[in-house]
Formats: sequence, C-alpha cells, structure tokens
Amino acid sequence: MESQLVVAAGLNKYFPSGVQALHDLNLEISRGQFVSIVGPSGCGKSTFLRLVAGLDQPTSGELRVEGHDPLGLAFVFQDATLLPWRSVAHNITLPLELRHEDADERVTQTLELVGLTDFADAYPAQLSGGMRMRVSIARALVTRPQILLLDEPFGALDEITRQRLNEELLRLWQEDHWTSLFVTHNVSEAVFLSQRVLVMSARPGRILADIPIPFPYPRSAYLRSAPEFIRIANGISRQLAHADEL
Repeated sequence: MESQLVVAAGLNKYFPSGVQALHDLNLEISRGQFVSIVGPSGCGKSTFLRLVAGLDQPTSGELRVEGHDPLGLAFVFQDATLLPWRSVAHNITLPLELRHEDADERVTQTLELVGLTDFADAYPAQLSGGMRMRVSIARALVTRPQILLLDEPFGALDEITRQRLNEELLRLWQEDHWTSLFVTHNVSEAVFLSQRVLVMSARPGRILADIPIPFPYPRSAYLRSAPEFIRIANGISRQLAHADEL
C-alpha cells in the first residue's frame, strides 16, 4: 500500500474578511507522486499550498502532512525571489545557512544537477528569466526536501522556455522522486508533468475531478502532440470552462 504523504479531509478555509477560500476539500497524495492542481483564478490553489507548507492554518477539517517537519518542505514561487546582491551559488546556499548546515559539497552537486556550474559566480541581473527560475528550483532542492511545492513557477516565462524547464524539472524529479504539488493555469503543462491532475472549482475551491495521467516516464516533448495527450488536455480544459458553474 502506498504511503499517503498528504491527506486533506473536509478541509475548509475562511479568510478574516469572511471570504471562504476552500470548501470541503478532500484529497490524498502518495509519497513520490507528481500531482498538478488546475482551476480558475482565485479558487484556492495557492491557499492550499500555503496550508500544506504550514504558512497558514485551516479553519476546519483535517490536514495531515506526514512528519509535520517544515524542514522537509521547499517552496518555489512564480517570482524567483533571488537576492540581487548574492551570486547564484550564494543564493542556493541560503537555506543551508539558515539551518547551519555544511553547504559547499551540496551546493556544488546541486549546481551540477541543474546545469548551472558555469554560472555559480554570476548575479541574478546577469541571468535570463529561465535561468533565474532554475536557480530558484536549485535553492529549493539543495535541502533535499520530501515535498516540493511549486506555485506557477513558469507562469511568467515564454512558451519555449517553459517547455524546456518542464523537461528539466521532470528529469530532476525522476532522479530523487520527491513528492511534488504543482499549481499551474497551463493545462498542457499539468498533463505533461503529472501522474495526476486535480481540477478545482471556482471559489470556494473543492476538487471537481482527479484525473490520472497514463503516460510513462521519461516523457519527451513529442508527447504533447500525441492524440491521447491532446484528448486528455482538451477534457481538462472543458472541465475548467464549466468550473465557475459548479
């Protein structure tokens, strides 16, 4: 039986204003799974990630994250949020410094993993948007997290760069198989990356559909043009088109 790393049961979240962000949200995520979440803007996708990360608390219901150890979580946001006065290597080092852990060897390994060894001494202003996001992902992975939370990390990138980083992210995931929760508005991206795609309703968000993605790994860019890929992506898009009505 697969180990359930994240379990939400009857989860509700209200903001202080009285607005309900999540309504009776139920899901289970197994250790090592890559799961994407799609839904209308403002439906509570990012709120759910914040709850999993322990950055906020649910109003009612149950949320269990195995281990409850914040050091086992890492978060990647849409904005790379790099410190402009620190080099690539020193940006990646930051979470290890905060934990007072030895950094040199692990940072070197992580730079190699994401293909940034030659840019270790560069500064964020000298990098493209795609490279800055790779630094952000490297900074998250350097802690060897159990769970990686990604909140639209490629949303501001052009489509070619986005697809290239999709492939790089999958390569990294296949090496370590951390559990991944990936929020996106891009249906093709969700289908390409994931083992499951969760479709959320409009606010207050709940799970409308849990769609298994049948394609084996590794996946190549050619998958996006496969008839079954297109069929699944179109089906999810149709569900999203009606999400406001449900």
